[in-house]
Amino acid sequence: MTPREGLFFTAILIVVGAGWGMTQPLSKIAVSTGHGHFGLIFWQLAIGAAILAVVSLVRGKGLPMRRDALVLCAIIALIGTVIPNSTSYQAIRHLPSGVMSILLSLIPMIAFPMSLLMGTERFSPRRLLGLLAGLAGVLLLVVPEASLPDRDMLIWIPLALVAPCFYAFEGNFVARWGTAGLDAVRVLFGASLIGAVIALPLALGSGQFISPLGPYGAPEWALIASSLIHVVVYSSYVWLVGRAGPVFAVQVSYLVTGFGVLWAMVMLGESYSPYIWAALGLVLAGVALVQPRRNRPVAPGATI
Repeated sequence: MTPREGLFFTAILIVVGAGWGMTQPLSKIAVSTGHGHFGLIFWQLAIGAAILAVVSLVRGKGLPMRRDALVLCAIIALIGTVIPNSTSYQAIRHLPSGVMSILLSLIPMIAFPMSLLMGTERFSPRRLLGLLAGLAGVLLLVVPEASLPDRDMLIWIPLALVAPCFYAFEGNFVARWGTAGLDAVRVLFGASLIGAVIALPLALGSGQFISPLGPYGAPEWALIASSLIHVVVYSSYVWLVGRAGPVFAVQVSYLVTGFGVLWAMVMLGESYSPYIWAALGLVLAGVALVQPRRNRPVAPGATI
């Protein structure tokens, strides 16, 4: 990688991290007027599927109608979006957006013990230390009296941890069983399409369907913006992995967390106690320790 390429890839990495980090405060805005999680998930997936359908048409690579490919996309839809986003949308109603960003950055640390159990990674003292640092960061969020703005928020922390656990399992699932010969964009397209089909009856049956006829306020525009940003930054991330390598690209996790906290302060006016800042530092240190050093795609960095 030449210095000029390094600067270019770094700029792309920063843009991707900034965009991905913005999706958390946008989600906070999206739930601010009471929109239900199934309705939000349906439109998030439907918008993403529509955009990716156009991308697939341009690429000339549609979704193959093979059984193994469809089963894979259905599994990714459930463990990568429908289930974790259901809990995330509920938790972010009650927790600060910045705290949600910190908790989501635990994905590599949760993925590490899962990968040991599944036999896709070997034990490493350095990565164990990273796992302990992440655990210490979570304890700083929940134990001190002055950490969270309201101690009643504490009961929502376990619900917020469901999403990173599922994302970590998703990465290990892909690392262990592969993607049925599909590239990441086609997997995301298939998962978005099947996920929308799953979420639509759930939204209608629960009375959470959001009418596309409006009116459109800040929550509705936040949902649309979040869906668009997710497709763009994810596609950019996949491109960056192919051009600059997975070890370079996975550093976006630090930027997503940092920008997530920064955007929450700018867009939502959130402020944090010293305990939360200390928790952020511990979690980021844990992410640094738990990331693999070898230039190869592994479960903690392979989340779809």
